Formats: sequence, C-alpha cells, structure tokens
Amino acid sequence: MKILRMAWRNLWRNGRRTLVTVGAMTLALWAMVLYTSLMQGMLGSMESTLLDVELGEIQIHADGYLERPSIWERIEEPDALLEALDETGLRSSARLLGGALVASGDASTGALLKGLRPDRDAQVSDVYQRLDRGEWLDAADASGVVLGYRLARTLGIDVGDELIALSQATDGSMANDLFRVRGVLQSLSEETDRATVFLVEDQFRSFFALEDGAHQVIVRSGEGQTLDAAGEMAQQATAASAPGAEVKSWRDLLPGLANVFDSAQAAVQVVAFVVYVVIAIMILNAMLMAVFERIREFGVLKAIGVSPRRVLALILTEGALQAALAIAIGLVASAPALWFVTTRGIDVGQLGGTAIMGVSMDRIWTGAISPATIAGPVFILLFIVGLAVLFPAFKAARISPIEAIHHQ
Repeated sequence: MKILRMAWRNLWRNGRRTLVTVGAMTLALWAMVLYTSLMQGMLGSMESTLLDVELGEIQIHADGYLERPSIWERIEEPDALLEALDETGLRSSARLLGGALVASGDASTGALLKGLRPDRDAQVSDVYQRLDRGEWLDAADASGVVLGYRLARTLGIDVGDELIALSQATDGSMANDLFRVRGVLQSLSEETDRATVFLVEDQFRSFFALEDGAHQVIVRSGEGQTLDAAGEMAQQATAASAPGAEVKSWRDLLPGLANVFDSAQAAVQVVAFVVYVVIAIMILNAMLMAVFERIREFGVLKAIGVSPRRVLALILTEGALQAALAIAIGLVASAPALWFVTTRGIDVGQLGGTAIMGVSMDRIWTGAISPATIAGPVFILLFIVGLAVLFPAFKAARISPIEAIHHQ
C-alpha cells in the first residue's frame, strides 16, 4: 500500500506530463476499440452475406460439376439426400442452376437462373429478406422472378415488368419463356448483383425440360456446431444417399476469401500494435524524464535501505496507474461511440455495394461488440505500456547512492 500511495503521489508531481501521457493512451485506446468494432462489424456483415445468403457453410455437387459446370451434371436423387441430411439435424435445400440470355426491351445480357423451393430454401438462406423492392418468390406465381439489382439496372427493368429468357433445354429444344419481375434484391455479391435470376423450381424444370436431379445442395450447420463437425455429418449423409457427390465447405470453395477474412482479423491486431508503439515511445520518454528528475530521490531511498526490487515496483506501479486511468477513461468515452456505430452505423455513401473479393459491402457500415472488441485493445495497451516502462524502471532500480549524490 505504501508503494501504491507513493506512486500515486509521484504521478502528480508533474501533473501536466501525466495528463498528456494518460490522454495519449486514452485516445489510442478509444480509437482502437472503435476501429476493432467497425472491422468486426464489416467482416461479420460480409461473412453473414456470404454464408447466410450466398453459399451456406457447406455445398454438395455432383462429381465434376465444380470443374466443368453443366446443366447435365447433377445429383440424381436430391430428395433422398435432403432426407438423409434432415435426419442428421442439418438444414438443407436443393437448387437448380442454368445459363440463359435474358432481355427486356432493347437490352439483353447473360444470366444465371437459379431454381429453388421458396419454403425449403428459406431454411438455409436469408436471400428472401434482402429485397430492395417488390416481393420474394411464391410457388403460386410460377412466372414470377427476382433479379439482382445491377442486372435489373442493366436491363432497365423493375417490379411488374416482363423479362424474356432464351436458352437451350436439356432435350435439345429451344428454351424460351416470358417472366414477370416480382422483386429486385439489395446488393449482395458481384455474381448475384450482375447476373442472377431466381425463380421457383417447377418453372425452372419446365423451362429447361429438366425432369429430375439438382445441381447444388446448400447445407447449414446446427446451433453451436463447428464447420468441421457439420462437414463430417454431411459427408456421411452424402456417402449413404448420393455416392460420388462432392462435399465442400465454403472455405474449400473460396479459399482466397477465407484467407482474406483470417488476415483481416490479424490485421486489426497489427494496426493496434503499430498505434500503441507510437504511444509507447511517448510513455518511455515521459518515464525516463521522471526517473532523471528523481535520481537524487532514488539515491536517498537506496541509502536508507530500500531494495532495488521495491524501486522497480514503484516505477512499474506508476506506469500501471497511468494505464489504469487511461483504460477507465477510454472505455467510458468509447461507450457512446460504440452505441452509435452498432445501432446507427456510418453511411459510406458511394462505397456501399463495393465488392471485396466478390462480396458487397453494406451502405450502412455498422460495428459489432464482442469480448474481443474490448479485451484485444486493452491487453495490447497493457503489454506495450509494460514494455515501455521496464527500461526506466530497471534504470531507477540500478542507481547507486554514490551516483545519485554526484548527479547534476
């Protein structure tokens, strides 16, 4: 307790220097907590779009489909596979995929048609919740389709307008039909935005003369289930009901994007470390000045029998008190900012919809709060402050009374 009281008293012997040092640490902590929250929010939003809307955690395809996608390469008995996956507790839905030329008025472009069962697909994908305008697919409206927003803009088409689709059916005939736009999606990803048309499964089969099979089965893991555990269960169900089909996790399908997510998490800590190194230099300078100003004092302490270990503890305690003040003030000051970025968010304007590795960024950039949002910046600050204080503390501990007497 004596060391704590002495350390607290010593801090305010030069209050201006202490306030500047604590203020710098507080500002750095506030900035890093806010930065960590925003980065976690952005990455979480992108991952949610990727998994909850686009890919799911796991996908199952016919053998060879991923290497050479073709409407003829499909899982022969998708219903049996879906039943097997249901028995394991995994959520799943089959999709049909086919290319077509779509047109409206004088505009035309290539598109990917995705056929699905709206009720079942809602168990594995939140795409039905990401409408910009209009309504999602309805099994009772076979001719209704939903478009990516950039595709709708390219064709100059909107809700209620007609869409013409041309392709080749599986029986060799010309596939053509007239659809009506039910809805237009928000910005999701490069592929979905620019070239995807969703329609109900029965209409897809009628358009392509495709009587059976499915090109893709999307699988979602259970609550609290790891990706590896879900993948193992999906592999077993597939081996029993659809031998030869390929089971791939989203990390297998998009290894580059998975690495981006992992690297971005590490980059948050690297940025925090770099910012705190600048603060550490300031702390080192302030503590060295404090030590040089009190060399005679340390000499007197040594002369009356104070051990080097207690002198070391005194300097370390002074650094710890400054860090504790900065953490307390920084966390209190960051609370309103965290509330704002997590509830209101930041409107990024024209950056909204920008694709990063194929996944679009939301227009409203919101933050996220987790234990790591607070713990990460705080622990790095404590580590850096500890390193910065060690040198002045050891220097003070090694001062001899004779040196102190002759110090000018």
